Amino acid sequence: MQIGWCTLNCRFNQEEGVGDTPDSYAYDGNRVRKWNVTTTNYGKSWAAGDIVSCLIDLDEGIISFCLNGVSLGTAFDNITRGSGMAYFPAISLSFKESVAFNFGSRPLRYPMEDYRPLQDAPTTDLVKAHKLLGYLKNVLHLGLDPAEGKLVERESSTWQLRGEPTVLITIAHIFNHFAPLMCKVYLVEDVLMKFLLDILEKDGPVESFPLIQQLLDLMWLLMEDYEVQECLKQLMMSLLRAYRFSPIIPDLSLQMHYLRLTIAILKHEKSRKFLLNNVLFDVLRSVVFFYIKSPLRVEEAGLQELIPTTWWPNRFSKEGKEMKEVKEESSDERLRRRAYERGCQRLKKRIEVVEDLQVQILKLLLNNKDHNGGEASRYIFLNKFRKFLQENASSRGNLTVLCPPEYMVCFLHRLITALRYYWDEYKASNATAAYSEEAYVPPQLFYNGKVDYFDLQRLGGLLSHLKKTLKDDLASKANILIDPSELQAITMDDLDEDEESATSTAQRPVAALAIGGALARPSWLSSPTLSRANRFLSTAAVSLMNPRRPLGTMEKVKIRTLNVEQRTEEDIEGSHENEGLLLGRPPEEPDQPLTENSLLEILDGVIMMYNLSVHQQLGKMVGVSDDVNEYAMALKDTEEKLSRCPKWRKDIQEELMKSQKVFSEKLNHLSRRLAWINVTIYSKEKMQDIYWLLRVCTHTIEHGDRTGSLFAFMPEFYLSVAMNSYSALKNYFSPVNSMEELPGKVQVWRRGE
Repeated sequence: MQIGWCTLNCRFNQEEGVGDTPDSYAYDGNRVRKWNVTTTNYGKSWAAGDIVSCLIDLDEGIISFCLNGVSLGTAFDNITRGSGMAYFPAISLSFKESVAFNFGSRPLRYPMEDYRPLQDAPTTDLVKAHKLLGYLKNVLHLGLDPAEGKLVERESSTWQLRGEPTVLITIAHIFNHFAPLMCKVYLVEDVLMKFLLDILEKDGPVESFPLIQQLLDLMWLLMEDYEVQECLKQLMMSLLRAYRFSPIIPDLSLQMHYLRLTIAILKHEKSRKFLLNNVLFDVLRSVVFFYIKSPLRVEEAGLQELIPTTWWPNRFSKEGKEMKEVKEESSDERLRRRAYERGCQRLKKRIEVVEDLQVQILKLLLNNKDHNGGEASRYIFLNKFRKFLQENASSRGNLTVLCPPEYMVCFLHRLITALRYYWDEYKASNATAAYSEEAYVPPQLFYNGKVDYFDLQRLGGLLSHLKKTLKDDLASKANILIDPSELQAITMDDLDEDEESATSTAQRPVAALAIGGALARPSWLSSPTLSRANRFLSTAAVSLMNPRRPLGTMEKVKIRTLNVEQRTEEDIEGSHENEGLLLGRPPEEPDQPLTENSLLEILDGVIMMYNLSVHQQLGKMVGVSDDVNEYAMALKDTEEKLSRCPKWRKDIQEELMKSQKVFSEKLNHLSRRLAWINVTIYSKEKMQDIYWLLRVCTHTIEHGDRTGSLFAFMPEFYLSVAMNSYSALKNYFSPVNSMEELPGKVQVWRRGE
């Protein structure tokens, strides 16, 4: 990526971009160079999320750049100027690179003295908005003393509009002029968001600042709906940008501040439902709110202060093989390790505060008690969440739609925490329900059409194939009739499709299963229960050759697959004689529900999330640990060479000492970065989340196995997640955390014996 300035005379192509022509000037933070036909070293390395300021002084003929508000110095001087010369911002991008520009339509994050943005700020509107906001502050801060009839100061956080018609009329006049301004991006970010953040400046839970809720009430009361909606949309977009591009500082206070305001806004029911319906998943990539970015520059993140002492394990020999017998650590090494672990604990406590705020956001979105004025938040979230999964499952190559894997990992862990909270809360008030430790996905979700799996492969092949071949089993075992409109007569095209399905299924090396074929799985998954899966599916194949069995005397339920947009709360939770998602319960399943049906579908979505990209990202981040091991071996080898080097060979000693310094500095950097990764991705709590998913998958597979031939409807990704989560627990989380410490491990592992 090269970013800078160019004139209209510049002509770019695939080989030549900004900085490659005489009248174009660019800075490349990836290669840390500046470009104007020729190239030289300049600036600092940039990373994703950094903000680059491009400055041009046409009076002095100087171009310079800033990185996150810090000047990198003059890059070019004496640039071409004169009559007919005009410079424009320009950028050259490589494949998969992206950037967001701000020419002044929003407040600059790092305004520079003596420089103006290309787009001037709306000065007149800013003055007007600040004055009106000042009037509103005065109304909130002043009250009438009923005893003396005088205006007195009062705490704005305790302000309430009760029996004060004069105050209401005054506020209505203020909003009459203030409302149109709040539809403008610049004013929302520079005026309204700052005002709301100031309210939350003091410490304390968000509940102790009811003023924000009251202001939102006033907005919905005194502004037109379209004005409030546009204002809320711009406000959430500003909050997301502010959170995403906030620099990582030791106490993470900036991230906490923006998350607290997000919580305060989402606590307002009407605002929350509007944002869920129209903004959080449709306009914004709201998953960003659940991401904690990893700092690539340790010194700027303050990790040197949090973790002053670095340490790394010496588990590998010079040949790169893991030593079976680790040498007993010396007293100095023990002190370093303990100091490093204390630093990691300090970091963990700060990150846990941010994670708790993120979970609070999800708890608000999963609220199913707010039925006032329409559908509860949870069911809006559920349909949007399913759509989110569909986009990521069907757009594996479309980068503009895909959620980045690093975001997905954080989202998964926060969602698991919120899900288990509501699951156990339901258990507390329903004795017959199950605890989240016993969670699984009932098998009827896979065949009753209430949950859309977006044409994902099933264990028995394509869904269309299974509906035709197992429709009698659905009728006899689950009292389900497939809607005739979804069943097509078997034509030559159908037969060709089935043959293609069988061929492609046979070619899948992992978790692949064809009707009448054997399921390839590792030994840990070959329990006595699961070993019957092949027999059940073979039975299904035999049933195709036998005459159709007559339907039973029980009443059959005709079903058809519902799209996400078509579903209602009743379709999910059910009603008096409608079991909702649990329609078509096989006789092997208990009568009493495990939990609320909506939580079952969220659990199903969490498992799909892990399969889409989370496991891949967990494996990717192990690379930092591998880098630590490589540099540790290189440092150890260098120190051994230095100890053997003759004292009279000063030249060799000097080179070895330089290498030793480079390796030590790199290890100090990587060990602190690894501490961040271990806390955010490979902590004990995160390991327990993955272990819980493994248990959910094994329980789900066992229950699906009991349904006989209907086991074929289970999506393939359940087996994939079971195997991959086990692999992650075994290979990715050690040596920081050990599988041996997992609760209930013995019972789960015995299923694999």
